[in-house]
Amino acid sequence: MRHRGREVVVEARIRDRGIVGPRRRLLPPLARSGRRSQAPDPRPVDEPIAPEAAGTLTGLFRLRVSRTPRALAYRQFENGRWRDYRWHEIAAEVARWRAGLAAEGFAIGDRVAMSLPNGVDWVCFDQAALTLGLVTVPLYTTDSPGNLAHILADSGARLVLLDSDAPWAALVAQADPLPALQRVLFRRLTGAVPGSAPGSAPSSAQDPRLRTLDDWLPAKPTSAATAEMEQTLAKAPSTLASRSGFGSGFGSRFGSRSGSTPRPTSHPTSHPRSHPRSHPSSHPASLASQSEFDSAADPDELATLVYTSGTTGRSKGVMLSHRNILTNAAAVIARIPPRPSDVFLSFLPLAHAFERTVGHYLPMMAGCTIAYARSIDQLRDDLMTIRPTVLLSVPRVYDKVYLAIQGKLGSEGIQRRLLDTTVRIGWQRFQANQGRQAPLSLMDQIRWSLLDRLVARKIRGRLGGRLRVAVSGGAPLSATVGRFFVGLGLPLTEGYGLTEAAPVVTGTTPPGFRPGWVGPPLPGVEVRLGAQQELCVRGPNVCAGYWQQTAATAQAIDAEGWLHTGDIGEIDDDGFIGIRGRLKEIIVTSTGEKIPPTEMESALTMEPLFDQAMVVGEGRQFLAAVLVLSDAPWRRLAARLGLDPDDPSSLADPLAIDAALTRAAARLSDFPGYAQVHAVHLTRSAWTIDNGLITPTMKLKRPELMAEFGPALEALYSRPRPALRGKSG
Repeated sequence: MRHRGREVVVEARIRDRGIVGPRRRLLPPLARSGRRSQAPDPRPVDEPIAPEAAGTLTGLFRLRVSRTPRALAYRQFENGRWRDYRWHEIAAEVARWRAGLAAEGFAIGDRVAMSLPNGVDWVCFDQAALTLGLVTVPLYTTDSPGNLAHILADSGARLVLLDSDAPWAALVAQADPLPALQRVLFRRLTGAVPGSAPGSAPSSAQDPRLRTLDDWLPAKPTSAATAEMEQTLAKAPSTLASRSGFGSGFGSRFGSRSGSTPRPTSHPTSHPRSHPRSHPSSHPASLASQSEFDSAADPDELATLVYTSGTTGRSKGVMLSHRNILTNAAAVIARIPPRPSDVFLSFLPLAHAFERTVGHYLPMMAGCTIAYARSIDQLRDDLMTIRPTVLLSVPRVYDKVYLAIQGKLGSEGIQRRLLDTTVRIGWQRFQANQGRQAPLSLMDQIRWSLLDRLVARKIRGRLGGRLRVAVSGGAPLSATVGRFFVGLGLPLTEGYGLTEAAPVVTGTTPPGFRPGWVGPPLPGVEVRLGAQQELCVRGPNVCAGYWQQTAATAQAIDAEGWLHTGDIGEIDDDGFIGIRGRLKEIIVTSTGEKIPPTEMESALTMEPLFDQAMVVGEGRQFLAAVLVLSDAPWRRLAARLGLDPDDPSSLADPLAIDAALTRAAARLSDFPGYAQVHAVHLTRSAWTIDNGLITPTMKLKRPELMAEFGPALEALYSRPRPALRGKSG
């Protein structure tokens, strides 16, 4: 790799992996809609549905139902038991939801929002809306009322479906009545809305827009109607294939950015392609007569608005097309091929682009089964019951499992020695299998065979015991945690992405896992490093831009179609990409050192005493941290130090500060000398979505946190630079 000016140029030997070098090789563009006809999908039913065969997300659903109508689609816990849903049953339910939405008389391109936990209702609402040409706006069930109001107003949503009336009551208490909303639906009533009571319909006198879902949905279809729906769906594939808009050359190469989502242009209110070409926005059509919309739709039409987490300001609506999502799911399949027998356990919110693309549409493409976890608190039991083969998770879940195991074993004893030996030999075995080090000795092979049965298999059993793929995404995975689970034989893979890329950009296979690296780009995705080592991405998965934000779109996506991610990247000689921080979050100290805080914060929260952490030091001589203490470890530490854990003054006691600094130093021992914490402020008040200090995706809202702890931090920096503590806490 060599440097030319401020742009990193990668040598030709890794160009074919999607890394753009001096002589950039671009992949051929996708065909535009309707330019070529495409024969029906010829592949066997056990092969994934190709994007060119599906055409749109609606076409994907129709093909899946017609291919495997009686295959198991979803599992959901209802009325005290796990209920199975097969594809023909889901099709019948989608028809009900579609009828309800069609009766509202919305125009093609109108936005409809949903705030539901993962489950069959979410699937049916999403699919029914898409078949009618509506644009779905997923909402986090944990989001703040203020942000929900902002998203509903910004998107101009005509309908919102809420899990209960409680969020609506909180929303209207601090926002205008959102006049664009024509309908507000509640799955259940809690009595939070005035004039309503649990189990009863909301009073129309209060707001005629309010209805319960049971009252709004049409009656369940008869068996004859269900059979008719199956026959209709079975006729769809040939129609879809000829109108899909995907060229015949798409299947193996995924195309380039130049042929995918159209470039956004200046527009006073909305994206110019928010309505399909066949139904221009100047002549909005009633949906009642558009029964064939889903088979004639353009893959480049807007499918969904996914709002960013809003870590540094108001969340923005990312415009994702059918093509963006389909090509991204297909690229992930090409990297890590699924099996029709795979079972996914879904617990990350479907409002997140990662879960939606990889945990929802990808299994639909491949014919896999999805089981919906009851809750994060019941995840451990659900893992044992469902025994998934594929698990999508964020690093914090792996962290918690790791910390629980470490805490249970303590620091000494035979079980501790057995675990440490198992992880050490298991990691060496993994590295040897990848040709990265010498093969295991005969003695270590014998030891591994024994330790795998005694130790590793039992821990893998806590995750169900059948995992083929365990994915970590959404944030950097600690190298310590990664080595731990891979050393225990877990097939771990790590990837990188962002909502604007639909969302996956890179990913490893389980054999290709490397701590600190997130793999090469997916097939059809190009990457390069620009000014300040910023990672730039281009491909058919890159969005058209931000809803109603022309300036922000132009700033994020340049004239050549490169998405500027805002992430600092590194590319090694094998084409593997490392993410080294966010440009906007880089701390520049008074001595000129540039420090990405997120890796330090991840390392700090690997300490059981620290539940949350924020590292600061912009323009300062040294770094400091605000640390949220975990309750049980804090109480144990306070007792050992002779402090009252419930007395706020104990948090500022020199003994507590010294112990916290010592533990912080231990967790940051692998970081350079300038990336060490010299002062801490301790708190027991958690940072939550409700108090506005983190986003629904658990990211820190740094401006809000700086405002919250500004006086305390100023007090820390008003003192002389403290030396690093060395006492044991």
